[in-house]
Amino acid sequence: MKIKTEITKIHYQRNPEGKLFQFLKFCSYFYGFGSRLKNFLYDKKIIKPKKVNAFVISVGNMTTGGVGKTPLVAEIAKYLVDCGQKVAIISRGYGGRLNNKNVNLISDGIKIYYDASLAGDEPVLLAENTPNCYVFTCRNRYLASKYAVEKFGINVIILDDGFQHRKLHRDLDIVLMDSVKGFGNECLLPAGPLREGAEALERIDKFVVVSKSVNHETAEEVAKIMQDRLQIPTQVCYTEPDYVYNIKTGQRLMDGMEVTAMCAIGQPQQFYDFLKSFVVKDTKTFDDHHQYSPTDIVDITGNIITTEKDAVKLAKFDRNNIYALKLKTVIDVEKLLTK
Repeated sequence: MKIKTEITKIHYQRNPEGKLFQFLKFCSYFYGFGSRLKNFLYDKKIIKPKKVNAFVISVGNMTTGGVGKTPLVAEIAKYLVDCGQKVAIISRGYGGRLNNKNVNLISDGIKIYYDASLAGDEPVLLAENTPNCYVFTCRNRYLASKYAVEKFGINVIILDDGFQHRKLHRDLDIVLMDSVKGFGNECLLPAGPLREGAEALERIDKFVVVSKSVNHETAEEVAKIMQDRLQIPTQVCYTEPDYVYNIKTGQRLMDGMEVTAMCAIGQPQQFYDFLKSFVVKDTKTFDDHHQYSPTDIVDITGNIITTEKDAVKLAKFDRNNIYALKLKTVIDVEKLLTK
């Protein structure tokens, strides 16, 4: 078993034990010291975040892994564009081959300039789902935001996965949590999935519980608990399967068909659980942000179902049997953006 897979299992065990966990727990003290020191310096204004001439919204989370940021970022961007704002999404571009020390224009809202192997899967997926919205990648979010404002007249910046990126001042910090996974074993990295400790909760303006299920009762109950506990305005983001379509032709796949399910995302089981209306004969799981090669799918016969995040990387292959699951994201964006 891959060490990354084993560590992920530890992150979401209620009471993990064993030598590997003890070693990771020891390492987490050093990680926690660095994280707390950084937050202390910013909180005490010893280090000050830089500002740009735009309204900055950060959409992030306190844990590693797939929580559901990308669909929510797209919903916020589409809402703001419809309101007449000039919007840019800034992404880290993780997994892409572009030099992210530079500012890379991935899309100007009309044309997409790079594929997923260069730009990364999430920036391309965002570009495909947010017409009339600019998408940039850069390690330095301030540099990218400044460039977007000065070069293109952007007046709203959305940071995709920006909660821990404190170098850039933001006007609204939105933090997401998975309704089932929560904060995992509540340990800091690498012993657990937490990127920061409890001191980070003070920076949150809006809290969102993401429900990746056809039954949302658990998420709604969790949202009530979190709002009472944190005293932060909390909403549920409802994510449900919509339909499955061929990534080459757009033709929809009928329920009941036999398929192989394949993905490279942070929480693969949640994706597999969405496929109950199909006969899943096999599953193939890769590490998050995996860059596919032809050998990954050469032995798969019959129809393949994957996520839209994976589909942008699989589109380069000459296969007509790859389908993507379209998800439906429902949240009151106007309420979310109102302080």
